[in-house]
Amino acid sequence: MDDSIAAARRTITAEVTPPMTTEPAASAAPPAALLVADDLRRDYGQHRAVRGVSFELRQGQVLGFLGPNGAGKSTTMQMLAGTLAPSGGRVTIGGHDLLESPEAAKALVGFLPEQPPLYTELTVDEYLAFCARLRGVSRAALAAAVGSAKSRCGLADAGRRVIGNLSKGYQQRVGIAQAIVHSPTVVILDEPTVGLDPIQIREIRTLIAALGRAHAVILSTHILAEVQSVCTDVQIIRRGELVFTGSLAALDARAGDAALTVALRSPPAEGALAALPGVQAVVALGAGRFRLEGTVDPTAVAAAAVAGGWGLTELAPQRRSLEQVFVDLTTADEAVAPQEQAA
Repeated sequence: MDDSIAAARRTITAEVTPPMTTEPAASAAPPAALLVADDLRRDYGQHRAVRGVSFELRQGQVLGFLGPNGAGKSTTMQMLAGTLAPSGGRVTIGGHDLLESPEAAKALVGFLPEQPPLYTELTVDEYLAFCARLRGVSRAALAAAVGSAKSRCGLADAGRRVIGNLSKGYQQRVGIAQAIVHSPTVVILDEPTVGLDPIQIREIRTLIAALGRAHAVILSTHILAEVQSVCTDVQIIRRGELVFTGSLAALDARAGDAALTVALRSPPAEGALAALPGVQAVVALGAGRFRLEGTVDPTAVAAAAVAGGWGLTELAPQRRSLEQVFVDLTTADEAVAPQEQAA
């Protein structure tokens, strides 16, 4: 078993390590995809929980998998980690098909499920050594693997402590340590900050950001702030389907200007404001101030104010928040087409 896993690691290292080149970095080919999900589907009887999920993940990416509760996040994470068989589609990790070559593929994956798989009666050292042996780490490399995982997860001084006596935040650190103890190329974290206090959440997010520099990381969550703080890319899932795929910058650009706030000394009837190009609704704010909702051209509003003698004193665009974009994408009556991958 050790030899086959070592061979798998040598294979993925050879596949993802770019050749030496004297060309500028900008002209280098993008790194090979470490994980490829192709048309993943999962059915429970007549209910399709996940439908047609496809994406790629590369080293250095921290992908935020965002969606409301019940959208299919955990089901997708389990299929990617190999703990739940898909009803259709394919997962490839480091060139190994997860169903056809499960041992080689799973050797390259670290997984933290929503409920960390901890043996609370063991010490941290005992538990991590046990997990490392399960993941094929040789006895000769065991001490180094456990020490490295503890150091990276802030557990260097906790090795002899019983897991059941640790705080929730430190138990979550142990859960992440077991996911990286065998030096995987892909790390999958399912709701890693659930139940933590604000200080613990901040510590775990810092740890995840550090992991992203050496691994390809998938982070599932329903908290947008979490994605904004640690992720390079984001996917939003709704009722088992991806409704957005792109960078955080692309998601921010999608917000756009949703309204204009105007203040007028001599405001016209609201009907005149509603007739302006792009105005979908007019909300009176009092004291001559209005919010014009829709895709409204500020230049057209200013020109109308001058022509009508309305006495324009304020013209301020208002952007939709990312929270509102998320709500719009996940509650729309009609499915939204997935966005193009960010460059």
